[in-house]
Amino acid sequence: MHGNKQHLQKDFFLYNASKARSKTYINMREVSERFRLPPSEYVIVPSTYEPHQEGEFILRVFSEKRNLSEEVENTISVDRPVKKKKIKPIIFVSDRANSNKELGVDQESEEGKDKTSPDKQEKSPQSRPGNTDQESEEQLQFRNIFRQIAGDDMEVCADELKNILNTVVNKHKDLKTQGFTLESCRSMIALMDTDGSGRLNLQEFHHLWKKIKAWQRIFKHYDTDQSGTINSYEMRNAVNDAGFHLNSQLYDIITMRYADKHMNIDFDSFICCFVRLEGMFRAFNAFDKDGDGIIKLNVLEWLQLTMYA
Repeated sequence: MHGNKQHLQKDFFLYNASKARSKTYINMREVSERFRLPPSEYVIVPSTYEPHQEGEFILRVFSEKRNLSEEVENTISVDRPVKKKKIKPIIFVSDRANSNKELGVDQESEEGKDKTSPDKQEKSPQSRPGNTDQESEEQLQFRNIFRQIAGDDMEVCADELKNILNTVVNKHKDLKTQGFTLESCRSMIALMDTDGSGRLNLQEFHHLWKKIKAWQRIFKHYDTDQSGTINSYEMRNAVNDAGFHLNSQLYDIITMRYADKHMNIDFDSFICCFVRLEGMFRAFNAFDKDGDGIIKLNVLEWLQLTMYA
C-alpha cells in the first residue's frame, strides 16, 4: 500500500479486520488511545459519532519508532475512450467569442457524425447480435417522438427535451423517478450543443441518450431497493464507475449540492451531477492545451464557461 494514495473502497474494510480501535465508542471531544502494533502498514480512519455528519478534527500520532505517514487521497481525473483516428475539432460552445479555441469530440460522438457508405450503415447493427430489434425499435420510437415534438426544424429546446426524455423514461417501470426538471434539461443541452444554437438536433439528442442510458445502468446497480434514490456513499462509487475520479473534498461538494436532507440522491439529481462533471472535465481539457493540469482564463472565458453549463 505504500505510495498508493487511492481512496479505499468498501471491499477493503469487508475483507480486512481492524487491528485496533477505541475501547469505547462514545461522543467525546477528545479521544486518546495507546496501541502496540507490529511493524506494518496501517490505515487510521477517524469518524463522527453519527453518520452523514461533518466535522473538523486534528489527528496526532506519537510513535516510539520512526514512521512515515501520508493522507490517502485520489488523483482527480476522468476516463476517456481511446481515439482510434484523428478527431475533427468543433468550436467549444461556451467559447463562442474566441473561435480560435477548439474542442475535440469523444469518439462516441464522432461515430454519429461521420458519413458512412450504405454498406457500412447496414452492417453496423449486425455487430451487436441480439440487440438489433430492441435498438431499432428504440431508435424508431425516439425518431417518432422527436419529430412530433421538434417539428419541421428537427431541433428541440430545453422544454421540448424535457417532454421527450420524460415520455421515454416513464416507460421504464423499473425506474422510480419523477422525471427530469427543466434545469437538468438546460444543463444537458449545454453539454451536447456542439453548434452553439441552444438547441439539440436528432443526432445530438441520440448521443445524449446513449450517455443517459449508461448512467442509468449505474444508478440502477446501486439502487438495490428500487427506492429511486442512492445514498451519498453509493454515489461515491457510482461516480467512480462512470469514469470520474475525484477526491474527498469534491465528493463532499457533490453531496452538499445534489443530496437531500437525508443524504440521498434521486435519479434527476444523479444525471444532473454527471452532466455537470462531463461538461466541466471536457471544458477543462479543451483549455488545457499542454496537459499540465493548469489552465488560465480571463474573466470573459470564465463567465462563458460557468454561465452556460
